[in-house]
This record gives sequence, C-alpha cells and structure tokens, in this order.
Amino acid sequence: MSFDNAYEAITEENDSRWAFGTGFEDPLSGVDTTVPSGVDGARLAAYCLMLGDDALIFSHRLQEWCTNAPELEDEVAIANIALDLLGQARLLLARAGKADGSERSEDSYAFFRSEQEYRNVRLAELEGGHFGHLIARLLVFSIWRLALLQQLQSSVDPVLAAIADKGVKEVAYHRDYAAQWAVRLGDGTELSHARMQEGLDAVWPYVDELFAAHEVEFVESPSLRPEFDAILDQVLAVATLKRPEIGAIAGVSGRMGRDGVHTERMGFLLATLQSVAREHPDATW
Repeated sequence: MSFDNAYEAITEENDSRWAFGTGFEDPLSGVDTTVPSGVDGARLAAYCLMLGDDALIFSHRLQEWCTNAPELEDEVAIANIALDLLGQARLLLARAGKADGSERSEDSYAFFRSEQEYRNVRLAELEGGHFGHLIARLLVFSIWRLALLQQLQSSVDPVLAAIADKGVKEVAYHRDYAAQWAVRLGDGTELSHARMQEGLDAVWPYVDELFAAHEVEFVESPSLRPEFDAILDQVLAVATLKRPEIGAIAGVSGRMGRDGVHTERMGFLLATLQSVAREHPDATW
C-alpha cells in the first residue's frame, strides 16, 4: 500500500474521539495493514506501542487540566491538544495490533495492560504543579515529538509514515502553543518568569530519557537531540529563561519507561484511566 492511500484512509472521516465501551470503529478500518517485506512485525508493533503509549498517557495528563487552565481559550486549546494525542494513540495502538498479527484492539491495549506493560517515557506521566509546569512539559514533549514524527514521515512502513504525517500537522501547533506561552510567562512578570523556570527545572531530569537509544527503534533517538536543543534554545533565549543544569533521573538498573519501569505516579494514573473498563469489561453504551 502506498503512503498516499494510507494517509487518505486514516484521515477521511476519521473521528478521533474515543471512550471505552462506545463501539467506535477500528481507526485503521479500510487501510491495508500488511507489514512491508523486510520489516519485522513484532518490532514494528513494539515501536508503535511506545509512541502510542506516549500519546495516550500525556493526553490523559492534559485532560486533567480541563477546568483548571487560566483562561477559557486555554481550556479549549489544551483539550484539543489532548484530543489530537488521543487520536494519535488510537492509530498507533491499532497499528501495533495489526503489525504483530495479534489483532489486539486499542481498547485492549489502553485498558487491560498492567503498569509494567506500558512503554511510554516517564515525562508523559508527570502530574500536577502550576501552569508553568504544564507549559514546560508540553514544550519539551512537543519539540521532541515533532522532530521524531518528521523523521517517521519517510518510514518504510507506509501506515506508520501516514500516521506520522498526520501527527506532524497536529504537533506543530502543540509546539507553537507551548512556545508562545513559555515566552509570555518567561518574559512577563517576575512571578510568571519564576513559575516558568520552576516548570523547566522540574521537567529537566526526564529530558535525557527522550534521547536514550533502545533496541526497538525506527528512528535513532540520539539523532533527535541536536534539533531539540536548537529549537529549545531559541525559545529560552526569547523567553529570557535559563537551560537547567540538573542531572537526569536514572532508571532502575538502566531500565526506564521504554522498559516498563515508571514513576510512582503511573499506577495512580492507570487506576483512574482503567477503572470503568476493569469494573465493566463488557460494557457498551
């Protein structure tokens, strides 16, 4: 299947809203999901699971900001960013189930895995704090994810390439939104500057993990660091913010989010995310 056909299929009338038990169609319905010759389906599935989990978990954290943003306009913007990521998660989790031949559904991946089976980076699961913390997490996440998706636009798998191409258009806005707020806060009042710097300091220990090489990759993670640094430095300069000089939080025996090792926050997040599905696994409405 060509990239153009895959892209048209996943974007045509594709409703990215999603909730357990609502009977939504497979987001890849009508797409030729045959794994290309020479591509290991299990590795492709594992990689899609990583990127899908990043989007799903960070989307959940953004949804927690609904009714808590400083302005109504930002309520809408943050909710839309969360929905964009949820749509990406749906496509990527569905691709994982097709790639490895398991036919496992997006619901199955999202609601019926244990904490250790999730493969998201730990930054995605960070919670709470003030608005400066949120913007710092969104800024770092979106700069990194956009660089990643741009490289995946030329993926050997046309389905993954199409998902990435769709995601680039969305995450470009996410990055712009976060950068504008970072500048507004950083170059604003003494208080807003301090809050934005606090947010960057809090997220910084989780940045190195984004660029750690993993045995299952379709884009070499370390190769994304130069672009990330260049764009972030541009934003920090305009925002009069300092790049934090804080060490990375190590994993457990070298294992981190990609290996199923998460922060203590992850278990509580999944308890909320999966509660209805776990209690009523056959529910529909």
